Amino acid sequence: MKEILLLHGPNLNALGRRDPEIYPRITLPELEARVRAWAGERRWGLRAFQSNSEGALIDALQEAAEWAAGALVNLGALTHSSYALHDALLDLSRPVIEVHLSAISQREPWRRVSVIRPACRGFVEGRGVEGYRLALDLLAAAVAEDEEGER
Repeated sequence: MKEILLLHGPNLNALGRRDPEIYPRITLPELEARVRAWAGERRWGLRAFQSNSEGALIDALQEAAEWAAGALVNLGALTHSSYALHDALLDLSRPVIEVHLSAISQREPWRRVSVIRPACRGFVEGRGVEGYRLALDLLAAAVAEDEEGER
């Protein structure tokens, strides 16, 4: 069974109470359960990890290189500033899809730039929880493409 990493960055542990005018009323455990169910429909396992620490997120990506077929990442505000996470995503050498609950391209000017996007195979924003299902579809296509290329 393939396994994927679902990686969440700073402040995503506050979902459900954080900025309800921007973010859906769902907790992180509820969101992870939905993504786990969607992954299960593909017969994929899912390991979820959240941290408010950049170093812990990098460690999780480095560990995932040993087992993950790919990753879905919402790195919160680190999306806009962390070249270290960009490099760790590249080093993962697996397909990665960047996903955001809100439409970051329509928010504050500093949020409109993603320094991790060049290290990702796809991007979904502003679709709320459903965006994670769309991101999973993109990840499935990218994993299949890589497997086809290896044959």
